[in-house]
Amino acid sequence: MNEIAHLFANKEFQMLVSFFTSLFVSITAIPVIINISKLKDLMAEIGIRSSHEELTPTLGGVAIFAATLIAYFIWDNPNEGHEIHLTVAALIILFFLGIKDDILILAPNKKLYIQIAASLLLISFGDLRISNLYGLLGMYEINYISSVIFTTFIFISLTNAINLIDGIDGLAGSVGLLSSLIFAFLFFELGLYAMATLSVALAGALLGFLKFNYSVKNKIFMGDTGSLIVGFLLSFFSVKFVAFNSDFIYNPNLGNDSPILVILILIIPLFDTLRVFLLRIFEGNSPFKGDRKHMHHILIDLKLSHGVATLLLIMFNSLLLLLFFVFRFQFANNVMLLGLFISFLIYCLAGYLLSKNIDYQKIDRVQYTKIDKLKRLQLVEEKKVSSRLKDPEVD
Repeated sequence: MNEIAHLFANKEFQMLVSFFTSLFVSITAIPVIINISKLKDLMAEIGIRSSHEELTPTLGGVAIFAATLIAYFIWDNPNEGHEIHLTVAALIILFFLGIKDDILILAPNKKLYIQIAASLLLISFGDLRISNLYGLLGMYEINYISSVIFTTFIFISLTNAINLIDGIDGLAGSVGLLSSLIFAFLFFELGLYAMATLSVALAGALLGFLKFNYSVKNKIFMGDTGSLIVGFLLSFFSVKFVAFNSDFIYNPNLGNDSPILVILILIIPLFDTLRVFLLRIFEGNSPFKGDRKHMHHILIDLKLSHGVATLLLIMFNSLLLLLFFVFRFQFANNVMLLGLFISFLIYCLAGYLLSKNIDYQKIDRVQYTKIDKLKRLQLVEEKKVSSRLKDPEVD
């Protein structure tokens, strides 16, 4: 009996169980969500920016949300701190925001205000801020107001960056899976077991989601519900990791390059969002105006499959992370920041050269815009009536 109790108190065992619990809940819940979405016609509309030609359920984020929290809360985490409680409160706010946006579509400004409120809930009440820039560009400590504004900007930017890369099968889920696993390892090494458990819980939920996101017959998207949940959690992990390492001067176990590492972990959403925004501004358009200039759209328009496009981007991310861990002790932060800038220029150049090979005149997606949802709902009702006539016991 004591051996079983000792096993259940083992942090590695708890993390492993949380991962597989989350995976199981996700895999079990998503088929139910798919059936309900089809029955109630809660499907993603197909527009000019879509990379799909079939109506697809878009509430995968419900399963991600539920699986992550269930898998995390099965354990007592005495070191979790008030900030995780506030994070869960913020996630609940974003969950309902995402659900409403996936079903009814919200105005962008309303979504932004709610995201800011959710972020400030954690930043102000949890006092979770980035107050040290680790000497990047010669800056170290920053004052309270500046740190609040900067940290809020990070939350909003990262959360929406995940949303913006959610344009093809597997990409947002794979970026979230890779990032959460890396954060789980980093937090475990620092003794932040509650954070590590939350990270692996998210990883398990995303792995279960990816099984269906890549499926042909039972496909589902994470939707805004999923991208908001995943984006906010990755923002939380990033800020927590950077803030915790800010005492690196006094603790040899902490690193002075955590901001660089966080950027590299989330390099795909950060690079892609910055590149697209700069392109839109350069062309005289609003940076928030949707188009097909994202790198994943370029790869798809070059006739690559969603899986291959996602794999190429994840390999690029992994390569930069590998280079960082090989050379991290040989260069100062500002030198690595210069390396990131050069990498961004290479990323932009690759996007430009690849897009030159695309004949956009032959890509016509207007035909898929605004499929008649009223007609689909009518067909669903007719199918339900037909089912009742065949079997009176069907509810």
